[in-house]
Amino acid sequence: MPSDLTDRIARVRERVDHAATAAGRRPADVRLMLATKTQDAETVLAAVAAATELAAVRGDDGPVLIGENRVQELVAKAPALADLVAAGRLDVHMIGSLQRNKINQMLPTVTGLAGVDRLSLAQAVAQRCVRDGRTLDVMVQVNVSGEASKSGAAPSDAADLASAVAALDGLHLTGFMTIGANTSDEAQVRAGFARLREIRDEVVASGAPGTADARELSMGMSTDLELAVAEGATIVRVGTAVFGERPPA
Repeated sequence: MPSDLTDRIARVRERVDHAATAAGRRPADVRLMLATKTQDAETVLAAVAAATELAAVRGDDGPVLIGENRVQELVAKAPALADLVAAGRLDVHMIGSLQRNKINQMLPTVTGLAGVDRLSLAQAVAQRCVRDGRTLDVMVQVNVSGEASKSGAAPSDAADLASAVAALDGLHLTGFMTIGANTSDEAQVRAGFARLREIRDEVVASGAPGTADARELSMGMSTDLELAVAEGATIVRVGTAVFGERPPA
């Protein structure tokens, strides 16, 4: 499996590099997030080692980035990941919708939260971060497709939500995330990614307190990462293309 992981990560990285070059962007400006849902700690550690090795060959700086979207899984894997996080070699983000009653379980392990879709959640996370004397990187999640199955703030509300989140002590607004439309219509998918970029640009240009660093765009997954990179993604979240198809939930 480890050699398989190395090959798969390398192929995904090549896809990102080609998409970035085609869009006139620097490949190094797009990070991979390994979406590790349903993967056990041993597999995650192997993937992190493979990604670290590839980054060293490429001359890329910075920690490997992984994303978890189930707090129970995150907590179970935390002991195996703790040393890498402490050494600055691994960033662990919670992605997707988060229930308020899971905040205390999540916070000790994560370095970022990419799933703030409502102010009440942001306020609850901020309160706990202030209590713990820490500042957490967060992204606002936006439902650009309008699909009922997806979490996220409405595009029309996203800028105001981002400004409110950015003003909270204990939080550091780093950008925005979304999930592309579930359709084979590439123009529709790409339009959603473009909308998120427009929201990001509006918020950064607003000059509102705490918004200057909100430049990240976490968008694009295994099936649509090229479209996302073309529209400015700075992080693409890849699970299936690296780990294979997940078992049914």
